[in-house]
Amino acid sequence: MSVVELTNSDAAGRGFTSGIPDKVLHIDDVHKSFAGLHALSDVDLDVRQGETHAIIGPNGAGKSTLLNVCVGRIKPDRGAVIFDGDTLTGKSPHEINQLGVARVFQTPEVFLDLTVLENVMVPALSKRDGHFKLNPFSAIAGETSIRNEAEEVIVNVGLKNHVHAVASSLSRGDKRRLELAMGLIQRPKLLLLDEPTAGMARHDTNATIDLLKQIKEGGMTKVIIEHDMHVVFSLADRITVLAGGRIIAQGSPEEIKNNPKVKEAYLGEEQV
Repeated sequence: MSVVELTNSDAAGRGFTSGIPDKVLHIDDVHKSFAGLHALSDVDLDVRQGETHAIIGPNGAGKSTLLNVCVGRIKPDRGAVIFDGDTLTGKSPHEINQLGVARVFQTPEVFLDLTVLENVMVPALSKRDGHFKLNPFSAIAGETSIRNEAEEVIVNVGLKNHVHAVASSLSRGDKRRLELAMGLIQRPKLLLLDEPTAGMARHDTNATIDLLKQIKEGGMTKVIIEHDMHVVFSLADRITVLAGGRIIAQGSPEEIKNNPKVKEAYLGEEQV
């Protein structure tokens, strides 16, 4: 099973419209403060079905906070997140995950004592038959079909030689590949990726870019936070730029490259 085949069946979603054709994610006037510090202010953002939407900005711009709001880890002070017609604000992270939203974290969150194969099987077992299971571990040994699917996903993300390795033995870059596999096997409608190439050497980064391009062919909608502009401009259909918790620019990669506010706040003349 290719990555394209894996993502095609469940990636489309219903979609909904409100001035944006095929809009699948709508972030509406989101605000969030921590001890008086405005982490997010007046954030309005739409993500279209099937696109790769990059969110960039300097450290402390509010990028990860925004993803945490989307997946229910942080409750906004004001505003709402709507995905595929469902309001996510107020839902728990596992309820949001059941609706078809998966996230790959900035710091890999894997089960260090389990093998690579077992790590990838856990989220698939947790969501089997559409019912969230709090303890899928006992079912790992007897699940042949999910095991086979997990092995194929592991090969697709470049971990073929680590199928039975304990996750704690992996490099940081391979842990990121593992968490990506854990996201992909869920067949999400929306995949949120926080710094997916952090800690990778350039050849590993390029391999991840190729993999994410394959996922795009499968129709999966992705939101990516990334500091590496090579990654951003290789993958993004549209880009949103945050600075100080506010959106300062949105547009195509070419528009962002040529935006003077972006150059001043983040990219720098030498990077665009």
